Amino acid sequence: QVQLVESGGGLVQPGGSLRLSCTTSGFTFSRSTMNWYRQGPGKQRELVASIADPGYVNYATFVKRRFTISRDDAKNTVYLQMNSLTPEYTAVYYCNKKPPLSVWGQGTQVTVSS
Repeated sequence: QVQLVESGGGLVQPGGSLRLSCTTSGFTFSRSTMNWYRQGPGKQRELVASIADPGYVNYATFVKRRFTISRDDAKNTVYLQMNSLTPEYTAVYYCNKKPPLSVWGQGTQVTVSS
């Protein structure tokens, strides 16, 4: 059974940092390209970052070098380090494979506000 469990979100002031985690099970994580997505209020879900292996990563242009995606294949976990946050990054963040599975986790809420 596929499971995707996101964690690490919360309320942070502008300029702050968060580290999101996504622990997975039910598929071969080490062979999977993993993505982080976000869905802001009233918006469609969009791709944030992608990691195929430690040396091959991609980021959406709006990330502006603020985020770092990484993975630990031994723990079946993908991470998203988020720095210099501004209110525009407020959203629910999800992880999934590429291409995405039909199953999604509950996401983790990131709120950037003073």
